[in-house]
Amino acid sequence: MVSVRTANLAIVFTDIKGFTERTSRQTLEQNQQLLSTHNALLGPLFKAYGGRVIKMIGDAFLVAFDSPTHAVLSGAAIQDRLWAHNRNLPPDEQLHVRIAINVGEVRLEEGDVYGEPVNIAARVEGEADAGEVTFTEAVYLAMNRAEVASEVWKTVELKGIPEPVKLFRVTRSAGDASRAPFGGKALERAETAPVRSSSGELSQKAVALATTAAEAASRAVTTGAKKVQDSMQKQGVGRRTLAAYAAGTVGLLALSWLLFGPSALERAISAAAQAPKDSRQAAVARARKLIAEEKDAGRRNFYTGRLSEALGEGGNAAGYYAHAVKGGSKDAQERLISLLSHDDCVFRSSAASAIADVKLKRARGALEDLAEAGGKGDGEKVLGLFGCNSKQAAAEALKRLGE
Repeated sequence: MVSVRTANLAIVFTDIKGFTERTSRQTLEQNQQLLSTHNALLGPLFKAYGGRVIKMIGDAFLVAFDSPTHAVLSGAAIQDRLWAHNRNLPPDEQLHVRIAINVGEVRLEEGDVYGEPVNIAARVEGEADAGEVTFTEAVYLAMNRAEVASEVWKTVELKGIPEPVKLFRVTRSAGDASRAPFGGKALERAETAPVRSSSGELSQKAVALATTAAEAASRAVTTGAKKVQDSMQKQGVGRRTLAAYAAGTVGLLALSWLLFGPSALERAISAAAQAPKDSRQAAVARARKLIAEEKDAGRRNFYTGRLSEALGEGGNAAGYYAHAVKGGSKDAQERLISLLSHDDCVFRSSAASAIADVKLKRARGALEDLAEAGGKGDGEKVLGLFGCNSKQAAAEALKRLGE
């Protein structure tokens, strides 16, 4: 017998602005990276506020919350996190997300939700602007308004809904463009909350195992997908079929992040990177404390490298990753290779040198690409003192690998 019950829930829909157009002009790997980044940024914030991801439809999340207040706070946290993520990226690499929220009695069947509140939330998403947190009057009346500053936006006619719907938005914080649009409080609250499951707080060991599994799943999906796509292209498979396959692949990649999410330590590293100057030192100290609690030296070096990378310290990051590789860390190998395509010349050059130090021969292909094409900032002065040339560094690393 199918289990059917009802519940009064806050329903959240999100999607990426311009997703369809963007994926149509990107490679499979770029689309995978886009969805992986998107889900890594949003997924933990849903969880931190008690949200349950019901399903994903392409780039869209459908999430249910017991608390309408927490649903709205998660939206504010997401927009502040995306603001921090986008700050130093060129426009065509930025992520801009629409968020729409409604509340009401819904029907739950086999893990999905149905009913008019869901339909209204979906319609409101079509009205919402990227970068905002939009919600209905029903949410406004049900939430704790002392926790979230909000304002009336507009009243709209929604297809299939007999009466006009009044929409509200979370009020943006006053201040200059150098501050998070919604003040950062909801984001800070989420990032300092414990990681929990339905049965209580997860142990750090469980979180670490889950994170490792997620990273392995992501690598497996990406590698396998590329091989299958290459084979499909050789057989003359049409673009629409390839696009459908790519969509399924990025969905699987996203699922690994949704199931596991980043650990508390990774969230602390992210918080340190995004913290304003006046509180960064304390945030970095919290991250270092969690790193010091890691018993395995290889993992300590890996996460110290992650923290250095997040703080923009290319040389330090590569050095710590090299120590982690010597300790047998596969994840550190992946990070070193990924740094060869970093936008910063110092990161690329430092990674090339570290790869040669640890004799990481599987990086040869990436080194050859860098040695041939170079990258952004090659030949420019660093702090006005010396030049950086990642193309030359890659060539030298290849020679050392061949010794």
